[in-house]
Amino acid sequence: MDIRPLHDRVVVKRVEEGETMQGGLYIPDSAKEKPQQGQVVAVGKGKRDDAGKINALDVQVGDRILFGKYSGSDIKLDGNEYLIMREDEILGVFTNGASSAKA
Repeated sequence: MDIRPLHDRVVVKRVEEGETMQGGLYIPDSAKEKPQQGQVVAVGKGKRDDAGKINALDVQVGDRILFGKYSGSDIKLDGNEYLIMREDEILGVFTNGASSAKA
């Protein structure tokens, strides 16, 4: 991927969960909620404070994160869908592979 987000922004690829069945009925893609988990694929250099110093981000490429339902902006690059959001829109980072939590 050839994108570098600016300042305190990160590029996230949504992590899709398995096929959803409710009471034995198939739920079409248009009715499914988008997952609120993702993997960081690119990060900016950080945000400048009032003194001009750059504060590095807490997340890194490869981190699995949890974000709000309406966070970020959808973008499409090379046929793939991504989200670009500010670091402060990230709710948490999964540790030790504990990514099975439902939001």
